[in-house]
Amino acid sequence: MTRSIPASWLILASVLGLSALACEPGGVGDPCVPEDEYRVDFGGYNESEVNVESRSFQCETRVCLVNHFRGRVSCPYGQNESAIPKNNYCPECTGNLPGTDPKRCRIPGTSGATEADAVQVPVPPQLEGRSAAAAEEHSGGKDSVYCSCRCDGPDPNARYCECPSGFKCEKLIDNLGLGSAQLAGSYCIKEGSKYNPAEGGVTCNSTLQNCGTSGNNP
Repeated sequence: MTRSIPASWLILASVLGLSALACEPGGVGDPCVPEDEYRVDFGGYNESEVNVESRSFQCETRVCLVNHFRGRVSCPYGQNESAIPKNNYCPECTGNLPGTDPKRCRIPGTSGATEADAVQVPVPPQLEGRSAAAAEEHSGGKDSVYCSCRCDGPDPNARYCECPSGFKCEKLIDNLGLGSAQLAGSYCIKEGSKYNPAEGGVTCNSTLQNCGTSGNNP
């Protein structure tokens, strides 16, 4: 189940199924790719939101945390409308087969050899300082997508985890009475990665190649 929580209120998202392409299970801090990214019509996350996938089979904790992250984990430089072929015409394509063009976002775990594996909607580029543990090249200390667990919350009878070394318990989700009680509370986040909207952030730019992968979307 995925929850999308903007800075001031909660959006309840749809239940997501188990993906056959999930990563190996992991503990707190281990990489995970949200199930949303296995949809070709998913345009990415917004850095003003916190998203909690509470039934993630990629994580031993069953929680894949997306903490104020922009775009798709699997597509650091994103793609704009002109990178998506329309009527066999693509202004930004490089001459490769449609699904293997390095400017295109694609389903994680696929080669992109067919257009069916390519993302069909625009995707914003990631922020250089808020990367993901599953990214091929990531920032480390300020990674904002990884396996986590709920370390505190409003229910005194619930079971909460203890954050391991290098992580702190940070309140991320308010209980607004919209069916969010089971997810409300605090989660283990990497020390030094607390989101500050005033800091802004440097956008991943394929020309500058500032987010690795030689400026391509892997």
